[in-house]
Amino acid sequence: MSGSSLDGQDIAFAEFQENAGKWTYEIKETACYNYDDNWTHRLKNAVSLSALEYQLLHTEYGHYIGQKVNEFIADHGLQYQVSLIASHGHTTFHLPSKKMTAQLGDGAAIAAETGLPVVTDLRAMDVALGGQGAPIVPIGEKMLWSEYDYFLNIGGIANISVNADPYVAFDICPANRVLNMLANEDGKPYDDGGNIAASGNVNSFLLEKLNQLDYYRQSYPKSLANDFGTDVIYPMIRDMRRGIPDALRTYSEHIAIQINNAISALKNLKLQTSNLKLLATGGSAFNKFLVQRISDLLRKQQIEVVIPDATLVSYKEALIMAFIGVLRWRQEYNVLSSVTGSSRDSIGGALWTGQEA
Repeated sequence: MSGSSLDGQDIAFAEFQENAGKWTYEIKETACYNYDDNWTHRLKNAVSLSALEYQLLHTEYGHYIGQKVNEFIADHGLQYQVSLIASHGHTTFHLPSKKMTAQLGDGAAIAAETGLPVVTDLRAMDVALGGQGAPIVPIGEKMLWSEYDYFLNIGGIANISVNADPYVAFDICPANRVLNMLANEDGKPYDDGGNIAASGNVNSFLLEKLNQLDYYRQSYPKSLANDFGTDVIYPMIRDMRRGIPDALRTYSEHIAIQINNAISALKNLKLQTSNLKLLATGGSAFNKFLVQRISDLLRKQQIEVVIPDATLVSYKEALIMAFIGVLRWRQEYNVLSSVTGSSRDSIGGALWTGQEA
C-alpha cells in the first residue's frame, strides 16, 4: 500500500482463515520502506508527465514494488510462505465522474519480479460500473471488525465508514497530505504528536472558509482525489500568510469538525447498539492533539474513539488490501456498491500470474 501522504511502501504479511462465513486474521510481519527523495518527487509529480513518461514510470514503479516485496520476504524469512500479493499501487488520477481511476505500479512487473500471483487495479471495476472506487477498505472493516460501529482512517485523506445496513462510507477531507505539507515548511517531515499545532491558535476566518467548501455539502457516495488537498486547500491556507503553528492548529480543527459533521450526517442510520465505538487508524491516529480534538467533539455524540495497537494503526490499509486480494482470488465480491454508488457489488482486481506453468 502506498498512501497519498507519500511516506513509503507499507507491506504486511497476513494469514486469513474463513469458517462458516466468519473471517479471522493474523498479521505475521510488517515493514514500511520509506521513499527516498527521488521516488517522493517522481510520485508527487507523476500527474504532470507526458503519456509515454507516465507509462514508463508505471512500469518502473511496478518493478520497484516487486523488488521491495522480495526484500521484505528475505528480511523476514518468508520464502515459500507467501501465496498471493495484493498491491494497491499509488493513486495518481482519480476521476470517477468520467469512469476513470489510475494507480501507478504495473502488476505484470510485480509478478515478473516476484514469481508470485499478483492482484492489482483494485478500484477499476467499481469505477467502470459508475462507482466512486473509494473508499475501498469497508469490505475489510465489515468482515474483520464487526464489533465496531464506525471506522475512521486518518491517512493522506480522512474517510469514514459506518457499520449499518446498508454499509456506507465516504471520503471526508484531506488530512495528512496537507498537515505534512505544512510541517515540511517548518523543516519537519510531519507534526510529531501534533505538538506544533497545539502551540498555535485557530484562525477563525480561515476555518470558516475551509468549512464552506462545496465538497462538504455533497451527499455520499463521494470521494476525493489528492489534488483537492494539494491544489485547493493548501493554497487557501498559504494565502492567509499565517505562521505554521497557527496553520496547523486551524487545519487540525477543520479535520476534527468535518469528521464530527460527517458522523452527525449519518445519524439517520439507526445502529442497533447503545455503546457507539469508533476504531481510528492511519498515520494521524498517532497525532495525539488531533485525536484529542476529534474525541472532544465526538464525546458530545456519545461516541468512544478507540486507538488500537500500533501495528493495526499503521498497517490496517495494507492488511485490507491483502484481504481484498484473497476475495478476488476466491471470486467473491470485494467492493460494496452501497459504499461507492456503483450499479452493483463487484469483484475488483486484475490477476497476474507470476509462476511458470
